[in-house]
Amino acid sequence: MATIRDVSRESGLSIATVSRAISNPEMVSKQSLLRVNKAIEKLQYRPNLSAQKFRLQRTNTIVVLVPDIANLFFATLISGVEDTAAKHGYNVLLGDTRDNMNREEEFIRLVETRQADGLIQLTPHSKNALLPMKDVKAINAAGCEGTPYLSVRIDNIDAAQKMVQYLINLGHKRIGVISGLRDNAHSKERLQGYRQALEKAGLSYEENLVVEGDFKYWSGLNAVRHILKMEDRPTAIFCANDQMAIGAMKGIKEQGLRIPEDISITGFDDLDVSSYCDPSLTTIRQPAVEMGEKAAELLFRIIDGRQPSFSEYILPYEIIIRDSTSALK
Repeated sequence: MATIRDVSRESGLSIATVSRAISNPEMVSKQSLLRVNKAIEKLQYRPNLSAQKFRLQRTNTIVVLVPDIANLFFATLISGVEDTAAKHGYNVLLGDTRDNMNREEEFIRLVETRQADGLIQLTPHSKNALLPMKDVKAINAAGCEGTPYLSVRIDNIDAAQKMVQYLINLGHKRIGVISGLRDNAHSKERLQGYRQALEKAGLSYEENLVVEGDFKYWSGLNAVRHILKMEDRPTAIFCANDQMAIGAMKGIKEQGLRIPEDISITGFDDLDVSSYCDPSLTTIRQPAVEMGEKAAELLFRIIDGRQPSFSEYILPYEIIIRDSTSALK
């Protein structure tokens, strides 16, 4: 079996350079990397990963804390994390916390006890959050404003404000909201954007037009049933995510109402299924895959001891206009 010394001799490079080329290829020149790869291929060299991990005191594993593993937005974001992790030779352990602090603490302990090298948190930061934690390398992906550690996010406030402004421009003055859980940071930011749009248009905020959901399909269905019973019901509904919007669309149709002729509806996330709804859903596209890729890249950077240039990375969103909205008739 070939050794690293054999690769060194075949490539004409030092053992240290060969080792760097295997462990941190970005730290050697392209020419040296090519020579090492050619030698490895010729000799059919296989690195001793166990010894390498021991020397580097690394597990080559990261943890992703996800509050709801069934949520399609998180599933898409995680695919971006996993693709990037594979390129860096890392495994991904999914920690389905179910929004439970005790379960979250168990997964964080894996990093504390060096059973994993770092973690990516998909729950937005709140005053009760366990992170940041000393000696735990962590990134918050799909985060919110004011996260006290490295984060990747979109501007939720601005995105919500732009979407509600779009509805106002269509002539809608009574716009209902199906929000996420009231204490969730994403819910707060998106509701703040809704209020800003109303204020800019000179429209009053009415508390009774906001109905709380929990980001799941069934809560959108339940919320819209409540909204449709209102005496002066809204002509448009802004939903804090696509899953609730799709649930709400089912409830609207159950009442024999047409979308968008009788009521317009919008979502937030742009899940793949949103373009296949009947009618297709107007929504805000979050770059979920890119958020996962960026979060993973940042985490590997700090695992390698390289501090990123910024404390947060705000990625662009996009308003996607489809068939679920129209001008007020």
